[in-house]
Amino acid sequence: MKTYIHARLSAGDRAMLDELKQSTGRTESDLVRRGLQLVAQETGKQPSALDLAARGAGRFKKGPRDLSTSKKHLEGFGE
Repeated sequence: MKTYIHARLSAGDRAMLDELKQSTGRTESDLVRRGLQLVAQETGKQPSALDLAARGAGRFKKGPRDLSTSKKHLEGFGE
């Protein structure tokens, strides 16, 4: 489920957002999410594995269900 927020921006902040959109090709939402990640890093909060996986989590429908727990899938790994 997506959550929407509304933010009040000063004229300078709005201009900065528009410039970043133009120069990076990212959406406003992407820029806000990245900003939140950077503030979290500054405060020492480490993102969870789910946060890092983001949109890729739960996307794959094929593959072994026991990949993380079955030793047979790890044979020869790391040699």
